[in-house]
Amino acid sequence: MKDAVGKVRTFAIISHGGAGKTSLAEAMLFTAGVTTRLGKVDDSTSVMDFEPEEVKRKLTISTAFNTLPWKKHSCTIIDTPGDFNFVAETKSSLQGADAVVVVVDAIDGVKVQTEKVCEFADELGLPRLVFITKMDRERADFVKTVENIRQQFGSRCVPLLVPVGAAEDFKGVVDVLTGKAYIYSQGESGKFEVQDAPADAADLAAQYRETLIENVAESTDELLEKYLEGEELTPEEIRAGLRNAVINGTVVPIACGSATANIGVAQLLDIIVDHFPSPLDRGPKKGELPADGSEVERAPDPEAPFSALVIKTISDPYAGRLSVIRIFSGTMQADATVYNSVKTTKERYGQLLRIKGKSQEGLKEAGPGDIVAVAKLKETTTGDSLCDEKNPVRFPFPELPMAVYSLAIEPKSRGDEEKIFSSLARLMEEDLALKLERNDETKEMILSGMGEIHIEATIEKLKRKFGVEVNLKLPKVPYKETIKGKARVQGKYKKQTGGRGQYGDCWIEMEPLPRGAGFEFVDKIVGGVIPRQYIPAVEKGIVEAAREGVVAGYPVIDFKVELVDGSFHTVDSSEMAFKIAGSMAFKKAVVEAKPTLLEPIMELEVIIPDDCMGDVIGDLNSRRGKVLGMDSEGSKQIVRAQVPLAEVLKYAPDLRSMTAGRGMFTMKFSHYEEVPAQIQEKIIEEAKAEKE
Repeated sequence: MKDAVGKVRTFAIISHGGAGKTSLAEAMLFTAGVTTRLGKVDDSTSVMDFEPEEVKRKLTISTAFNTLPWKKHSCTIIDTPGDFNFVAETKSSLQGADAVVVVVDAIDGVKVQTEKVCEFADELGLPRLVFITKMDRERADFVKTVENIRQQFGSRCVPLLVPVGAAEDFKGVVDVLTGKAYIYSQGESGKFEVQDAPADAADLAAQYRETLIENVAESTDELLEKYLEGEELTPEEIRAGLRNAVINGTVVPIACGSATANIGVAQLLDIIVDHFPSPLDRGPKKGELPADGSEVERAPDPEAPFSALVIKTISDPYAGRLSVIRIFSGTMQADATVYNSVKTTKERYGQLLRIKGKSQEGLKEAGPGDIVAVAKLKETTTGDSLCDEKNPVRFPFPELPMAVYSLAIEPKSRGDEEKIFSSLARLMEEDLALKLERNDETKEMILSGMGEIHIEATIEKLKRKFGVEVNLKLPKVPYKETIKGKARVQGKYKKQTGGRGQYGDCWIEMEPLPRGAGFEFVDKIVGGVIPRQYIPAVEKGIVEAAREGVVAGYPVIDFKVELVDGSFHTVDSSEMAFKIAGSMAFKKAVVEAKPTLLEPIMELEVIIPDDCMGDVIGDLNSRRGKVLGMDSEGSKQIVRAQVPLAEVLKYAPDLRSMTAGRGMFTMKFSHYEEVPAQIQEKIIEEAKAEKE
């Protein structure tokens, strides 16, 4: 069984959206004989992008998994999303990988989002190779793309395959080490012949061969000594040294081809099998003992105690919850019980499944390096560790990016609110970047995510999976009202009808309190002019009236009321009468005490590349923002600012377009501040119109 673990390769395909990750996964499955035809994203025949939301947008929203055999090895593919909207999904599923294939397009080179997902891979210390795809497209430029890759990721990136031809003349690849050319036949069959390399491709291969051998030689002292003494390294030494260097991350091989034309994919699979690490090469997985947090390791050995991490949850209204699990140690059997060390509970499951795109197949058992799924675990969610109860372990799970874009949702059909909450709760198990909350002040349901596409795709999924339809709109800003002056007024309520009347009379003095102080009520009644039992009723009347201010109907905050005088009637006075009198006095006092509107101010931390600094600061100023400070971190700048919430409701898409997707930000509530007069008028008009 240990030999079998040595033949496992579990890798993620990462890059920006639209680079061709899913097309590459499809070509690998077809080349290995898993599928009988080459699936295409553009004509909706992909087996990896199968959710209707993905088919419609032609982009990966949810990580997909599949396994293929290649040269007596078992290779598991993790096909991740590249779009910023779904980056949290990529970060969590990378926890299951032992290496990554970075896809770079031969026309556009390395894009921003590729850098971002490569940072996630760096955090996990994952070895990588770069695959330059779309070599058959117009304007494809291999040498220029290699230079671009080396600028972004350093000189350790060295070609292992070079192309034969480019654009419509692209017909194969040359192995830099052996000089052999693999020339492909027309069509997408993936069939090729081994030939001598054409002169120009042979020259290019020879140039890169020297750089490659130099980098390989530097990977161990023995090879370096031999190389510096001018001795030739044997092909075996080069292969072993290259494998070592790739696993240690000192060399990043570059391959090339075309996923959609299925050229160079077989050679890429050879490189993955020959040079990517098995779980044995990756070594023990570090975790902690739940009891005291001390460090503990789990070796990738089928005989070791079982341990695994849940890297994804798939929510299905019919099949229930499917938990996707990466096994680190031990063996997992079908029909068994595991221990969840995060929720401290035992979980029983039936079938053990291998995921094959949208379908699954049953397994009897699985071991280290395998990615499997089980259905209907009751307590387990993404990020939980599963293990042997007698040998508990907890594995770290990364902090995922915070939601940055919010919209208010309301049901299309009345009475669907409960259904919305329960259905979204199911989708939130699947997608950890979603947040749902009810804003008590605006009485709205607020759905937050990574961007517009993220929220739109969630709403489509909500309709498809649970039959719930909602309307989306920008959230209301929770304005508040307060006073700037003082007032002394009388609130008198007198009602005579047949029988018993109503009588309540109070005098109050009102004044502003500092921002954030809330509401203070002071009883200054002397000589029993208002009986004790009616005084709380006056306060209650004021508190209730303060929920809806006089300026634009927003809650009134930060004021003090002193109850100073009043009168009562022995028969007609009641708690109700004094409550109404308190409320009348409050409304009169606010009008006299210079009422004004307050708005929530948010604290923003914006992380941007140097060259976007001027644009972003200019934009923050135009949003009535105050820049508090700036720090630099490498080639990035961190800008801290305070900006009114009303001005940043759509900041996520705006920042993305301003920085070509390279900017990120976090935002939290800071305090309330007075709204400038000219803006107040507009808000008051809108509030009146809405009321009418």
